[in-house]
Formats: sequence, C-alpha cells, structure tokens
Amino acid sequence: MTHQTHDRLLIIDFGSQVTQLIARRLRELSVYCEIHPYQNVTMDFVAAFAPRAIILSGGPDSVVRDGSPRAPDGIFDYGVPILGICYGQQVMMQQLGGLVEGGKISGGGGTAEFGRAYVQAKGELPLLNGWFADGPEQVWMSHGDHVSRLAPGFDVFGTSPNAPYAITADTDRNFYAVQFHPEVHHTPRGATLYENFVKLAGFKGDWTMNAYREEAVAKIRAQVGDKNVICALSGGVDSSVAAALIHEAVGDQLTCVFVDHGLLRKNEAEEVVGMFRDHMNLQVIHADETELFLGELDGQSDPETKRKIIGRLFIDVFQKYADQIEGAEFLAQGTLYPDVIESVSFSGGPSVTIKSHHNVGGLPEKMGLTLVEPLRELFKDEVRALGHELGLPAHFIARHPFPGPGLAIRCPGEITRAKLDILREADAVYIDQIRKHGLYDEIWQAFVAILPVRTVGVMGDGRTYDYACTMRAVTSVDGMTADYYPFSHDFLGETATRIINEVPGINRVTYDITSKPPGTIEWE
Repeated sequence: MTHQTHDRLLIIDFGSQVTQLIARRLRELSVYCEIHPYQNVTMDFVAAFAPRAIILSGGPDSVVRDGSPRAPDGIFDYGVPILGICYGQQVMMQQLGGLVEGGKISGGGGTAEFGRAYVQAKGELPLLNGWFADGPEQVWMSHGDHVSRLAPGFDVFGTSPNAPYAITADTDRNFYAVQFHPEVHHTPRGATLYENFVKLAGFKGDWTMNAYREEAVAKIRAQVGDKNVICALSGGVDSSVAAALIHEAVGDQLTCVFVDHGLLRKNEAEEVVGMFRDHMNLQVIHADETELFLGELDGQSDPETKRKIIGRLFIDVFQKYADQIEGAEFLAQGTLYPDVIESVSFSGGPSVTIKSHHNVGGLPEKMGLTLVEPLRELFKDEVRALGHELGLPAHFIARHPFPGPGLAIRCPGEITRAKLDILREADAVYIDQIRKHGLYDEIWQAFVAILPVRTVGVMGDGRTYDYACTMRAVTSVDGMTADYYPFSHDFLGETATRIINEVPGINRVTYDITSKPPGTIEWE
C-alpha cells in the first residue's frame, strides 16, 4: 500500500541488520516511512514515491571496494533533506567529492571503531538540539572504514577518538551525516536526533492507526470488490487483527480457515475457534490437518527444510478449502513488515537473510488466488494499536506472539509426536507460572523449547535418561531487538521443579539468556 495522503520518508537500505530500527524510530514519531534496497531505487522510483526526506542506511560493504553499493546520483539533486548513517555517511562523502579510507578489515591502514564511543560537539546544529547538554554523547559505532576528507560544503559538528568526522552537515543543502548508529539503544539520545531530522524536513506526524484503519478498509474494498476472501487464521495477534480488519471491510465475504497442523500449544485449537466464532461472529472453518503436516515433517531436522515444508503445506491446505468456497479469489494473511524485511534478500535486497518466512514471498501461480495483506506495512506494536482501534478484546490483543510454523521451530532437530506432547505440557506449565506470578504482561514472548539432547538424571532412587528443555522469555517493543527477561532465581527454581515433576520426559531445565541480536527470539 502506498500512502499518497501521508508525508513519506524513504529509507535506502545498504544492507545493515538494524535498518529496520530506523523505521521503528520514525514510526514512533508518527512518520510514515518505507525501506527499499538500494538496487531498486532509481530516480523514477524516487519521483513516484515523492519522499519529503531520505535516509541512507548503514551496510556491511566497504565504500572503497570497486562495485560497492551507491545511491543514485540524482538523489543529491532531488531537493529534500538527506541523512546518511554509517555506510550512508561514507556513500555521501564518496559521491559528493569527499574521501573515504579503508580500515584494516577492507585492506587499508585506517582505524576501525566498533562498540560504545563518545562524541564531542564541534559547533551548533539544529539536528543536535537536545544533545551535548551534559557533555560528550554516548553513541554506538560499527565501521571498518572512515571518512578522511569531507565533501565540499560539509562542516564537522562532532568528533570521536577514532572518527574525526563523526557528525557532519552541509546546512545549505540540508544534508546531514553521522558515522554512528542513532537507531540502536546504545545511542541513548538517538531518538532525539531522528526527531530533529523529521522536524527539519517539515513532517507533520500524520501517521496514526485510526488513519491507517480507514485507508486499509477502503483499499480492501477496492481490491476485493464482490469476491470472497479466505483468511489464514492462526489465532495469533497478526492474523486475528487482519481478519477483523477485512471483516470490517467486506463482512460475510470473509471465511477464516484455522489450520490445526498438530504443532499448536495445549488446547489452542479449541480456544481460538471458540473465540472467533463466539466473540467476533466470523465464519471459521476448523481444518484438522495434523496427519498431513506431521507425516511430511517426519524425520526432518533442518530448520529451513521444516519451514519450507510447512509453508508449502499451508498453501496446499488453503487451495483445498478455497476450492470449496464459491467465488473465493483472495487469500488474506497477517504478514508484518518485519517478516518482509527479514526476507528481503529473496527480492534482491543486500541484507543477509536471517530466516525464511512461511507467509512471505507471494503465491504460486497454480493457486489462482491473490494475496490480501493489510498489515504488511506494520510493526507488531502498531498491529496491537490497530487491534484496539478495531475493538478486539484487550486480553486477546496482549497475547504473546506465536509463530506460524508453531512448535516445529521450538523443537530443534527431528520432530516426533512424543516430543511435541512433552513440549506442550512443559510450555503450559511455564506460561501458567508466568501468569500466576503476574509477569505475563511484562514479557513480550515466552515459551519452552525442547532440546535435541537427552541427559542423565536421578528421580527418586532411579536413574532417568530424558530430554532437556530451555525456557525463553524476552522483553521487546516490536520483536526486532529483544533482551531476556530477568526472572528471579526463586521463580526459575520453582518453575523448573514444576516442569520436572509434572512433565514426564523432561529431567533437566535451562533458561536462555541470549539477547536479539546476536540470537533470534525463536530457536529455529
């Protein structure tokens, strides 16, 4: 969906793994933005998109390498404010007549800079309002190369020990460039820098969920017409909000298909189907396809193989039910913007692909259905806000995310029915503990993963040789970055004891304290 009625900001992506965080910071300021890989950004594209401002992201390449990514030259004559970040700064300097020198990583002799650094002010700049009030500012650096000569028209406004041009600007042309990453939380006042930039660019902050709801409903009606839609309903917040939004747009033209693939949590199918039939009065088909999915997953241990099998079978199942619904020409999915971003390499983006998503990448021609993805431009917290706008029950909107592939990606290694049964019981105990201690709403996502190892234990006077499991709980705003939840040792001990006592098949419990990055939230 392209929002012609909103001020828009274009983010040109050079492959940084944190480019999506730039978009999050801007959305928090009620600014609509889109991320597009640099290969796809031509001046014709820019003219059609009509951005009020442009941001050049960071990236893993070296500007001094022949053939490395560049912005289209016409960008700098387009006449809007531009902010370059890390690699984006180096691209600006290199293309506008400055000089970038390679560090040791790229074969040069310059000094790299990774991690925390402190920038000292060198003059006043509207971009930096609210900065340097207490002295040098902490920032997060991640660069192997460095700018050694500014492009004509630029001045320096901030330096760090290894980046003499940490903050630069050509104020006449409204060009700004920083060597650090203001989007990450390690740059504490980074959000202020983005706020200043959008103010300089004249953004009105008109991106709201109420406006999005109205536009999305109108677009769905225009796309669907009098045809029927089937919705891939998982019971998670994403597909649920998508179903509610589409139902508002086309009413009984929508039929939801809930696929029970045998990879659901304990009692999930009954709760989800009951909720949508009772609370939302939607038409719901309960498709029990357990045998199909578990049969094809039998013996599979590679995580990408498992995801692709599940994705293919989802399409097959929806094809089967679509054929039974007269006039069904559209398939609705709860695809979110992070799903699209993490799969961007499939459409030519420069980022390293983290994982494939079962609901990203379009549909095979043989299916004969057209996708309706009304949440494709939203982050998770925006989806929750939209759910409130649509009147969904608050307790339901607050549910922790549950992945489309279900327990398959919480069962590393080979999937068996026995392991899934053990996993369901352990997960149910864990979530029950979290709720009993009043912690559920403080946590973004929590679950148990069963590990592909067995360990020796002693229970009573006997020896056991059972599975180990790990508990995972993270705090996050949108799932793009996450920290582990700091449970007390008393809670961990009590929960581990309950799982071992109540769940046959597990004799060892661990707690995963990995953040994202470097890990992902799910185990596969």
